[in-house]
Formats: sequence, structure tokens, C-alpha cells
Amino acid sequence: MFGCLVAGRLVQTEAQQVSPDKFIFSLPDYDSVNHLVVFLLGTVPFPMNTGGAVYFCCGGVDGGGGWQLLGFISNDKPSAIFRISGLKPGNSGCNPFSMMGSSSVAQVGVSIESLDLLAQQTPVSSSAVSTLDSFTQFTQKMLESLFNFTSSFALSQAQMSPNPSEIYVPASAIHKWYENFQRRLMQNPNFWKT
Repeated sequence: MFGCLVAGRLVQTEAQQVSPDKFIFSLPDYDSVNHLVVFLLGTVPFPMNTGGAVYFCCGGVDGGGGWQLLGFISNDKPSAIFRISGLKPGNSGCNPFSMMGSSSVAQVGVSIESLDLLAQQTPVSSSAVSTLDSFTQFTQKMLESLFNFTSSFALSQAQMSPNPSEIYVPASAIHKWYENFQRRLMQNPNFWKT
């Protein structure tokens, strides 16, 4: 039903079924893995109104507390990419794999759960892979830097001393330009090319 893929490795399609609704993939040498993809094979869909919560466990004597929620897949979202390079072993609270795990190999767990429950869960924030391309990320960071830099020179009108050779631009104008540019960038990352 599921597959797991790490760049440079063979696709894993034989998950170990540890209970009727829980499956585990082993991930040897996980220290060298930055991202992984979990996906439906397309042969068997999830039962109606269910999806698969994707968990990751790296270390711990018994795996207890080391399982961290990465996100989920479903019939409407049959694959997802997760960043695991920054995840550390730790207690993430209640999870369906609490007593399963190995200290020598990381594991990826898929737990079949209701879509309502999946919508209420919060994945580990560092596992999300940005959907923005690097140019869009750079542009947003550049805009934030420009706005923060120019804001650091802000003066109230009472603090300004008359200087006929100096041109002043209201901070509100820069803020308005920043918001417009960001809105246009979200609508079309290539708008600036025209």
C-alpha cells in the first residue's frame, strides 16, 4: 500500500505491518538522509475517510518518546516530502508507535487514522519542506531585509532637522511597496520578468 523513498537509495515498498493499521519502514544510515518521501503505491487506496499519519523515530533504547509526527498522506494527497535532517530524538507526546523502535536504525511509521484526527494533529515544524522555490525564498528574505534596514533609520517628524539636500521617503510608502511586491510574487513568482 505504501512506499518510502530516500534519494540515492532503492524505493522501499515492503513495509513491516506491526498491527492492522500500523506499518514501519527501516531507514539504515539515517544520519546521511536529508529528506524522505512517503507515498501511496496506487494499488490500494485508504479506506473511506482515513489517511496515513507519517511518524519518524531516530534512536532511543526502545523507541519510546522518539516518534515524531512528520505529517500525513491521504487519497487526495498521495505523497509527501519530509525533511528529517534536523530532527533529534525526543519526546513528542502521545503517538501510536510508543513502544516500537530500534536504537541502531531509524524508522518511518505510517498509522492509518481518520482524516478528522489527522487534521487536528500538529507535525514537528522542522519536518516541513518548503513549497517555495529558492528564488522566491531569496526574494522574500531580501524584501524583509530592505524593509528592516530602512525602518532602522525611521525618525518622527519632530526628530527631523531641516536639510534641503536630503530626500525623505515615508516608511509607510516602503511598507506599502513591500506588501504589494510580496502579493505579486505569491501570485506569479516571475512577474518581475515582464
